[in-house]
Order: sequence, then C-alpha cells, then structure tokens
Amino acid sequence: MQTNLDLGSLSSSQRRCAFHTLGCKLNFSESSEMSRHLVEEAGFVRVSFDDPADVYVINTCSVTEEANRKCRQMIGRCRRINPSALIVVTGCYAQLQPRQVADIDGVGLVLGNNEKHLLVSEVLNHLPSDNAKVVCGDISRDRNFFGALSGHDRTRAFLKVQDGCDYYCAYCTIPFARGHSRSASISETVDRARQAAADGAKEIVLTGVNVGEFGKDSNESLLALLQHLDDIEGIQRYRISSIEPNLLTDEILLHAQQSTKLMPHFHLPLQSGSDSMLRLMKRRYDSSFFAEKVARIKSLLPDAFIGIDVIVGVNGETPDMFEESRLFLSNLPFSQLHVFTYSERPGTLALSYRPVVDMAERHHRNAILHAISEQHRIDFYRSQIGRAASVLVESSSDSDTLTGFTENYVRVSIPKSSLPSSVSPDSLVNTIIPVSLGSLSLDTLSLSATLS
Repeated sequence: MQTNLDLGSLSSSQRRCAFHTLGCKLNFSESSEMSRHLVEEAGFVRVSFDDPADVYVINTCSVTEEANRKCRQMIGRCRRINPSALIVVTGCYAQLQPRQVADIDGVGLVLGNNEKHLLVSEVLNHLPSDNAKVVCGDISRDRNFFGALSGHDRTRAFLKVQDGCDYYCAYCTIPFARGHSRSASISETVDRARQAAADGAKEIVLTGVNVGEFGKDSNESLLALLQHLDDIEGIQRYRISSIEPNLLTDEILLHAQQSTKLMPHFHLPLQSGSDSMLRLMKRRYDSSFFAEKVARIKSLLPDAFIGIDVIVGVNGETPDMFEESRLFLSNLPFSQLHVFTYSERPGTLALSYRPVVDMAERHHRNAILHAISEQHRIDFYRSQIGRAASVLVESSSDSDTLTGFTENYVRVSIPKSSLPSSVSPDSLVNTIIPVSLGSLSLDTLSLSATLS
C-alpha cells in the first residue's frame, strides 16, 4: 500500500507538509508557490524535510540521471521518517517518466509539471490505495501558464516569468518536460513583483526555462518587462537568472547600462566553445557570436559578472573539440563557469552521436574546466578590491560575520567587529548598504568589506 494515511481524519491544524526541491531556481519558485497554497488554503503547517510530515512533496529535476537518483533517495528518506505519509512527486522527472515514478515504492501521487497547481485539491481528496495516482497531461499541447513566486527567502525572491522552450537542443529533454514557450502578461508579472515587494523582498530574480522568450506568445517582450520593473517601489534590485546569448539584445544591455535596478550580472548558456560541437548540439549561435556578446557586455558594463554554462563529454565531443572549447574559454573574460558533465537523456538526438565519451574522461574534462573557472573567478574578485559597492545583507554566516552580494554578484563578508557600536548587525539584514571592498579570502571565495 502506497500510503496508510487518511488526511480527512486530521484537523487542518494537525496537517504537516514538507518540501524538497531539486534543480533550478524555477523549481524553487514553484515549490514555494505550492507550499503557500497548502498552508493558506488547506491549513497545513510546513515543517523541515527531516521532520515527520503527513505530506512530503518532492519537486524534481531530470537534467541528469543523478537528479533522478536523488529523487529516489529522497523518497526513501520520507518513508523512513514516516512510513504512512503521502509522498507526492512532481516536476520534470514526474512529467517525463510518470509511470516509472509511480512504481517507486512509497509514492502515492504523481503530478506533471502543468498539474502542480492541482496539488491542494489532489492532496485533500487523496484516498489510501495500493497504486499511486498519476495526474499528468500531454504538456506539448498545453499553453497554460501558471505563475510562481518564492516566499521563504526574505531578501531575494524568485519570480517565474516564463516556462517551456522551443529550442530542442540535441542533448536536452526540457522541451519534453516543460512544453512550449509561454509566459504571463507584463501586467500579471508586475503584480507578482509588487507582491514580492510587499512581502519584504529587496531583490527579485526573474526565472524561467528560456527567460529571453518572455512575451513571445503575447506580442510583448522581455525588454518591456524590464522597463516596467524599474518603476516598482520597494524592489531595489532585479536580476535575470539566465538568458540565451542570441536573446540578450543590445537594447537589453543598453537598458542595463542606464538602469539603477537591473543588476550587471548575466548568466549565459554557451555549452561548448567548439563550433563543430555547437552545430551538433543544435545551438543557435557560434563561438564568434558568443565572444562578441561577452565583449559587448564588458564594453557597456565593465564590472559585470558573467557566468557561463558549459557541458563536457556530450556524445560526439572528440578530444580536438574539447581542446578547441578549452582554448576558447581560457581567453574569454568571464567570471565563473558552471560546468556540467553530460548525462544521456532518453529521446534526445545526442544519443545517436559518436564517439561516446568514457565517463572517466567526462569527469576529467569537467575538472579541467572547473580549474579554469576557479582562476577566472579569483581574478574577477581581485579586480573588485578597493571598489565602492552596495551589498544586500542576507544573513550572518557565523557569529562574527554578515554576508551578502554586491550589485555584480561578488560574495562579501562583513566582520561584525568592523561595525559602529551603534549599529546592530541584525538591523542590517535585508538592507542594502554601501561598503568598501577589501581583501580576498580564498577559503570562502569572498571579499571582506567595511561600511562606507
């Protein structure tokens, strides 16, 4: 039996729920939205995932097989904590392989990505059964957009502005898991941003699968949304979580140059520095275009933080292709690489590519690019020493230090001992303060800072 629990026998004040999120910021925003509905509409109390709960919700990723493994691991943990709990699995793994997920011992309910908004009704109406219930539609036909806003991080909110992708890159299952590109209107998105401001957030991160396609289905645009966000009182900063280089237009960069709220921080998916590999991957640019985009960012915003996604060991990546990618990246003025080791995904074109890169070689290539990334990040941090900056103080990392991030996403540590005696450290949390950036700590990869 998947669950012995009858939720109807519990009063609303007794119902406990716990959430675990795997994957991206988009998933985090959706988990927060689902949690808010369970609490506000059904009277659940949210508890830690390590505590006994009546309902466990696992919001999954499926970018790699490792992500699927972690989901199964979390299901096992739930069963050990409370064997009679209702375990709900949703997200990309649930969307792509609903029957496989339903067959995992302990799962009671499987919700597809576009069925997440049904969580409250499905949980409240759930009955004990020997078989997991699967509620998962054909997302390729679905054009509905369901918004989401994180609510558990007081200083930074993740706002879902877009969903789905129409790119169908050779290695990626996201279009099958998330459906076609779609988004809310500017007015609806701005209303959500105002809600975040009312809840106390000082910074918003715009999330989605392919954020640059915001407004594609409604004749609006990401640029227009950014211009409207500039006018929201209470929100002092916003960032774009990730944007395709071909969708980061010159108009957006010029807006970032003059805006006081759009932060100089760009996360660009490159995936490979080899043009041959980019063609195999079905990407929509070549390395020259990407290099020109990075150069344009640096010309307009010299201190911008530039993060880059790269995948190593994709089927078809020869040693020469990897070396071409390594050389390209070594000479690119980025701030940090996010290096992913390729994982075969069912139904993708890359499965047919040859050669297949040995797993040990994939990890070796990852380590090479990771070392390049670490040096670039250290160099970028060192270039910021001595600058004046503004830091959004997030928390006390320990008893002696406040932590936060600058406009251009430099991690900062502020010794409490450096504060004036009249200033309480707790009073600075969730505020933006002017600082002078000092020395680099390699242990924490952060800059020390003092109040200006």
